[in-house]
Amino acid sequence: MKVELVTTLKRQATKILAELHKSREPVLITEHGKPSAYLVDFEDFELLQRRMQILEGIARGEVAVLEGSIMNHSDAKNKMSKWLD
Repeated sequence: MKVELVTTLKRQATKILAELHKSREPVLITEHGKPSAYLVDFEDFELLQRRMQILEGIARGEVAVLEGSIMNHSDAKNKMSKWLD
């Protein structure tokens, strides 16, 4: 992973963005020697967001199963029948 100082980003933003789009490798931005932020390609960020939504949905489903707040297929089908017909 590439690491850049925040001051370098300020001075060379266009160059750093061009390299980012070409390599698609995130850039770690540091401030005062400490990690401050990641600079990522827009499309990669959008993909990560969609994946996170899917994983969060799976996690909610797992919690529902553990809590017993689920229903069987027949009950779900009956409850959803007004939208399925």
